[in-house]
Amino acid sequence: MPDDGIFTPEQIRLLANSFQQSRVLLTAVELDLFTLLDKQLMPSSEIAKKLGTDERATDRLMNALTALGFLRKVHGKFYNTEAASQYLVKGKAEYMGGLIHTNNLWDSWSTLTEVVKKRNSVDENKKFNSENWLEPFIAAMHYRAEREAKIISLMLDLSNVKKMLDIGGGSGAFSYELVRKQPKLYAVIFDLEDVIPLTKKYAVQSGVEKNVSYISGDYLTDDFETGYDLIFLSAIVHINSYEQNKTLIKKCVDACNTKGQIIIKDFIMNDDRTAPAGGALFALNMLVVTECGDTYTEKEMREWFTNAGIKNVQRKNTSFGSNLLIGIKD
Repeated sequence: MPDDGIFTPEQIRLLANSFQQSRVLLTAVELDLFTLLDKQLMPSSEIAKKLGTDERATDRLMNALTALGFLRKVHGKFYNTEAASQYLVKGKAEYMGGLIHTNNLWDSWSTLTEVVKKRNSVDENKKFNSENWLEPFIAAMHYRAEREAKIISLMLDLSNVKKMLDIGGGSGAFSYELVRKQPKLYAVIFDLEDVIPLTKKYAVQSGVEKNVSYISGDYLTDDFETGYDLIFLSAIVHINSYEQNKTLIKKCVDACNTKGQIIIKDFIMNDDRTAPAGGALFALNMLVVTECGDTYTEKEMREWFTNAGIKNVQRKNTSFGSNLLIGIKD
């Protein structure tokens, strides 16, 4: 998109129609079509039979996927491209299972006009927490967090950190990477009761589960104990209202040891909330899937720390959109 706001009619048309390509890919992921085609060469008639779909419609979908570069077609038969085989086949090491979550978001984003009119996303919020959403959501967050955690671990001072709390830790990817970086570190992962069983599965896969324990509950209302040298909040504050975050950061400060670090990792918006662009778009995502979530400015985040008595606040920028704001307890 042009930075200067000058669009041509063609650019506007392409932007308005970009949903078509997204829907083609997401439908293929929803049908698990790429897994079916793994190391296979099939005509659309056979694919339709195996998927239980309409033959003509399936053929047109396969043709579109070929046009987009996800499939190749030879003598009327289709097979996966290298990228589709690597990233879109279930069971592969780099499988992007989180796209199922993106597919779920499709329904939520289709309500944006009504949400803007009426500001009512309660029904969507219920679906966001439903069984069909939870596992794909955690998988999507884990896929991203695994890659980001390697960078984050190099940006933090862990020299005096013996015990950390990962609030809303989800899969626990950040905790596992920090433990690898600092083997004497003990991590406590706090999340909802329904999430913790999934967290434990990822912990076993990580190989550092002996350095990890779990607390289930609601971080806004339940106790998450004390004695932490570091409290990590990745992709958490955007779920809450300004006032809820004010309360949460105060709880974090109270739970921290002296010289302890409270780390917010999230979009940090400029004062007029137009940059970064990803954060501006994500604010709309919060409109359609939460009751009161938003993206926040650095000024607002610093106010939460100041309210909790934290004067030493540092910002560290990452290379992937969300940045760090670190408060150090005196």
